[in-house]
Amino acid sequence: MAEIRIGGLERLSLCDWPGELVATLFLQGCPWSCGYCHNPHLIPPRAETGLDWQAALAFLSGRRGLLDAVVFSGGEPTLQTALPVAMRQVREMGFRIGLHTGGPYPARLAAVLPLVDWVGFDVKAPFDAYADTTAVPGSGRRARDSLRLLLASGVAYQVRTTVHPGLLDAAALARMQAELDQMGVVGWTHQAFRPQGCTPDALAALDRLRRPATV
Repeated sequence: MAEIRIGGLERLSLCDWPGELVATLFLQGCPWSCGYCHNPHLIPPRAETGLDWQAALAFLSGRRGLLDAVVFSGGEPTLQTALPVAMRQVREMGFRIGLHTGGPYPARLAAVLPLVDWVGFDVKAPFDAYADTTAVPGSGRRARDSLRLLLASGVAYQVRTTVHPGLLDAAALARMQAELDQMGVVGWTHQAFRPQGCTPDALAALDRLRRPATV
């Protein structure tokens, strides 16, 4: 039995996997602390959750034939070591599997890629400047390694970036475009920063970054 900590459930989503009708499971826990995160309650791995795995499976059982797929989102789904078991259980119910990830755990991503049909991969920044966004040294190397694994796997994907003007200016976006082109990424989606759900302190810090310095 999978031991999966679920921080939230979207019973019907039209945007978490473009073109598919899905239910989205938001898994608890993330090793990164991006200031623009609009689900900061999902960052602590041991936070209280209101839905257990068996209840989630019961809900999904009643949606067979009504939904195309189930997306595992977060937080960061690959933080949870039971993710492969959970994905197999959902696939056995007849659903296709989607995954949202930032790629902090390349080896764990490699383990689940054979189980997924589509990946939404978040690229945060130029790879050598990741810590400015994630607050974790070395996170850009892990993300780049994970993206390489995804591209080599042949799994369908969407690479997307949340653009906050205080973190990514035109020069940074140009560097990212060059890096992604070199890796062979086809298509790159920009997502506008949304303040909804962000913690006030994080928003204040991002606003300070956005404003030009005064002398």
